[in-house]
Amino acid sequence: MTAHAAATWPLPGRPMTRADLDELPKDGRRYELIDGVLVVSPSPSWLHQRAAAGVFDLLDASCPGWLEVFFAPLDVDVAEDTVLQPDILVVREDRLADGGDLSGVPELAVEVLSPSTRRFDLVLKRSRFEQARCASYWVVDPELPSIVAWDLVAGRYVEAGRAEGSTELSLERPYPVVVNPARLIAKRR
Repeated sequence: MTAHAAATWPLPGRPMTRADLDELPKDGRRYELIDGVLVVSPSPSWLHQRAAAGVFDLLDASCPGWLEVFFAPLDVDVAEDTVLQPDILVVREDRLADGGDLSGVPELAVEVLSPSTRRFDLVLKRSRFEQARCASYWVVDPELPSIVAWDLVAGRYVEAGRAEGSTELSLERPYPVVVNPARLIAKRR
């Protein structure tokens, strides 16, 4: 670690940048930046992980060849001072840069809510993905269970649909899928 990385965060007198984020230790924590402010999230619960796996399986099963589905952590640079890590991403293959970086925003960013990240995911991350022109944004609440999906229309997110429990929701973007929130949190085997 460089002497710069050993500094106390946030840096006195200035917001953090992507370069500062790169200097942090690779210690398994989830580090994100929102407007230059470092956000560190705790490890997710088993229910969160089960829901994220359910979303991944659902999306991966019908993903067209020109797209790919990924789990966090995968950084999405939406500005010099804003780096996000959605739980699940659907990315165009032509946006996968050498060295493991993502070039541009995903076609879909999915967040699975946790008590500690609920407001962050519903307000701040949604707003930043909208500003970055991410085509679709979903939020899954494993506690209810439920899903709310938004699509970018004329530069603003509009609700594409919502469902709770065993109600099925048909979504068209980034490609057609039918989401059943109760199935997302069901045990796999």
